[in-house]
Amino acid sequence: MTARDRLIDALYGLGWGTVKKLPEPVAVRLGRTIADLAWKQRGKGVLRLEANYARVVADASPERLAELSRAGMRSYLRYWMESFRLPAWSPERVRTGFTPEDVHHLTDGLASGRGVVLALPHLANWDLAGAWVTTELRTPFTTVAERLKPESLYDRFVAYREGLGMEVLPHSGGSAFGALARRLRAGGLVCLVADRDLSASGVEVKFFGETARMPAGPALLAQQTGALLLPVTLWYDDSPVMQGRVHPPIEVPETGTRPEKTSAMTQALADAFATGIADHPEDWHMLQRLWLADLEPRPVDGEPT
Repeated sequence: MTARDRLIDALYGLGWGTVKKLPEPVAVRLGRTIADLAWKQRGKGVLRLEANYARVVADASPERLAELSRAGMRSYLRYWMESFRLPAWSPERVRTGFTPEDVHHLTDGLASGRGVVLALPHLANWDLAGAWVTTELRTPFTTVAERLKPESLYDRFVAYREGLGMEVLPHSGGSAFGALARRLRAGGLVCLVADRDLSASGVEVKFFGETARMPAGPALLAQQTGALLLPVTLWYDDSPVMQGRVHPPIEVPETGTRPEKTSAMTQALADAFATGIADHPEDWHMLQRLWLADLEPRPVDGEPT
């Protein structure tokens, strides 16, 4: 492990070990302070966030984009402060920390026994939404996690999410899809963050007027297992309670080849994500490149990543 890896691991360890012990108002102020400091630094992540917001809010002035990126960093640090503290939250705090709309799409799907795939973008706090499902609905679920470096950091994330009641599979290795399909065929629940393709072999979609690539997994799982595919969008308001919506099911097209069906379903998923992101762009924590125009060709030196 390099010195940088040890530092990264130590900082996350400090977060989970120390921030969860802070009184909630203190943690909120700390998160906002860190967010504002990071925003003022105008680092690569902040510049990329602002560039992504420029596509979401196409007519935004530079001043508006700066306001959005500052709010976006505050939302992003709220996610981290909540995540560091979630292991110490009581079941009641978890239940009252999230108020989703149209949960009947999820509960009806589970009651039918056919399995459900929940697909989410990087909006607000998807970990809190997952903790709410395992606590309020008393429904365990399976998800996947990106292999992080150093390995010890990946292990921390797996332990954290398993502590919230999730089964976590590694994204790499090729065996995750089969395990997810088995869970769904048994009538289980699978939750996937699905607005950024990590494989470079995803499905091309139109997203805010330009081409991006999103993972095919949610659509393929629904086709192969007969599970419901439900988009979910999340957002924050001015209260300590996160808001959310479970969107209506994305149906498998009756005609077409498997690739054609997968493309249509992934586009419908992207459209649902776009509605939530457009309504609450500051809660979309996309500090990475997403659109193909930003991925290819490689940028010149000095451009944000």
